[in-house]
Amino acid sequence: MRKRLEVIATTPEDAMIAEQAGADRIELIAAQQEGGLTPSLGIIEYITETVHIPVNVMVRPHSRHFRYDHAELNSMIRDIRHISRTGAAAIVTGVLTEDGQIDTNALERLLDAADGKPFTFHRAFDELDNLERGLDILSHYPQITHILTSGGQPSVLQAVDQMIALNRLAIQYPIQLIAGAGLTLQSLADFVTHTSIQEVHLGSAVRIHSDINLALDPVRIAQAQQLLQASI
Repeated sequence: MRKRLEVIATTPEDAMIAEQAGADRIELIAAQQEGGLTPSLGIIEYITETVHIPVNVMVRPHSRHFRYDHAELNSMIRDIRHISRTGAAAIVTGVLTEDGQIDTNALERLLDAADGKPFTFHRAFDELDNLERGLDILSHYPQITHILTSGGQPSVLQAVDQMIALNRLAIQYPIQLIAGAGLTLQSLADFVTHTSIQEVHLGSAVRIHSDINLALDPVRIAQAQQLLQASI
């Protein structure tokens, strides 16, 4: 199976660079410095109409935490309804309860709003106290096809053993892990070889000078894709 490289994009320029340089998929967000927020509908429409690779769109109203009140959840539902009418490939989101568990009630409302659009459950997953149990819960929702995770650590490179264990478990389910946070071009091949993870998510690693504030670097994206596909 071909391994997949997902690249963060925040602008139309980013999206076009990602596609031209060989990325397999885009995660479209706003406010990358805050970990990603919901981008504007205009940006979503423009990019999904312009590029031809899949564009997954973040739905996250603020960066304070992953718990949402009634008004915030309703705004997320409205965003998802709008996004589902665009050419977006999937929704990227995650919701937790006050005690740090997956908020299945809120999640089911978000899934219903998407009219069948696939979901990636994002790094809210990494705040769970039991990642294996979280994976099992999410696997019961066929609409959730991916989980973006760093194995519960700030950097996925600190969670190699956990990622190996999670990946072995995920193989039993119709759900795919995406490894993200902390990967560099220097660490990518060894990480993928050791964990057998098939999909990776890169942000600053594929930006000019690895600077989150600068544009995507097509040379770095091409290098990342080459390293990814060459890994065992």
